[in-house]
Amino acid sequence: ILNYDIMARFRRRTCIILLLFILFICSIMMALKTLRPDRAGFGDPFGLGLLPELQQRTVLLDNKQNSLNRAQGDTVTRVSNLHSIAVNTMKASMSPAKKLEEELSSPNYNFHIFYYTWYGNPQFDGKYIHWNHPLLPHWDPKIANNYAKGRHNPPEDIGANFYPELGSYSSKDPTVIEAHMKQMRSASTGVIVLSWYPPGMADENGEPTDDLVPVVLDYAHKYNLKVTFHIEPYKDRDDRSMYHNVKYIIDKYGSHPAFYRHKTSTGRFLPMFYVYDSYVTIPEIWANLLTVSGSQSIRNTPYDALFIALLVEERHKHDIHRSGFDGMYTYFATNGFSYGSSHHNWASLKAFCDSNNLMFIPSVGPGYIDTSIRPWNNHNTRNRVNGKYYETAFSAALLVRPEIISITSFNEWHEGTQIEKAVPKRTGQVVYLDYKPHKPNVYLELTQKWSEKYRKEQEQWLM
Repeated sequence: ILNYDIMARFRRRTCIILLLFILFICSIMMALKTLRPDRAGFGDPFGLGLLPELQQRTVLLDNKQNSLNRAQGDTVTRVSNLHSIAVNTMKASMSPAKKLEEELSSPNYNFHIFYYTWYGNPQFDGKYIHWNHPLLPHWDPKIANNYAKGRHNPPEDIGANFYPELGSYSSKDPTVIEAHMKQMRSASTGVIVLSWYPPGMADENGEPTDDLVPVVLDYAHKYNLKVTFHIEPYKDRDDRSMYHNVKYIIDKYGSHPAFYRHKTSTGRFLPMFYVYDSYVTIPEIWANLLTVSGSQSIRNTPYDALFIALLVEERHKHDIHRSGFDGMYTYFATNGFSYGSSHHNWASLKAFCDSNNLMFIPSVGPGYIDTSIRPWNNHNTRNRVNGKYYETAFSAALLVRPEIISITSFNEWHEGTQIEKAVPKRTGQVVYLDYKPHKPNVYLELTQKWSEKYRKEQEQWLM
């Protein structure tokens, strides 16, 4: 009987141990399954569940995949060959291994950054564009004769005092666009202010870039960024042409999920347009477009928007108000260059805007140097002082408690205002400036730092 009891207890103990072992193995299997991504191929990157726009983003990506499948049996491209290539490249880059959202700071939609897509190289454009910028002569012939003439000769000699980490890139290169979006997102900016000319038009050193807008929008959406438009000056720009510009942009791009709309104090969500060199056009012409009683009025129509004028001189603030603009920005990164770009004037400009129901959007920059294209303009150079100049500008902007801060710029390399990654480079012809002793991403990190500081201080302003 004793032996029987011992054997019975042994069997029970063995069964219990075996059961526990099986449960342990099952637990390990379940744990491993939860660590594996649901989709091992293309699909949403890790961490997208952390974003508020997950559902909207997933729908967009699914729609793109369906569009791609249809395109395989269709000889007509969706927008252009360039757009299709870029979409394919974007899909291939969406590997879960990137852990995209986990790595990047959350976007701050009150930080707007000026962005230029006018660069070209032989691989994508058949020639260099903008990197071969000419040396601009001084308007006084006596001064102009003291300086060199001609053009830059890329890739070793480019029209910039710094040299980009990505080299003399093309703005059409999908890998470049993606790298730019990732850099802007890592800096915790939220809205790209895209330099824009109407279809078929460009600056005097560039070529039309409107065809690139859909690609920029798609990549911006991938990184949860928004895009608004910086309408550049062009020949005969007036109230009528601007009405058509705005209608074109909203009709063509307004339904894209990356298209920026700003929530106003009345709760409306309106597109926003920055208008460069707005002061060139007289207030009476602008009033035709921007006031309710104007002959070309855009107000209270499906194309109503927020229009932001460039303020250079102090008197422009009154012209901007009379014109019917909704706000003003200062653009230039040179403290002291203009009334608007001088930090000590921002408090009075903000007070004027507050009293006239206008937005004041100061523009901060990391420094300024354009002697690679204007060799006679050394007096307007502003040294970066290893980032201190940039931080001083941010500090001045935060003092006036603006609703939006704009950043000049992400990649205006000609004027040395870029925060894009730059690297040390020396050629036989020139030694380029760089960000040493800091790393190439130092200005992205400083932007992210001040974006967080702005968020915290804004919470205090609103209390």
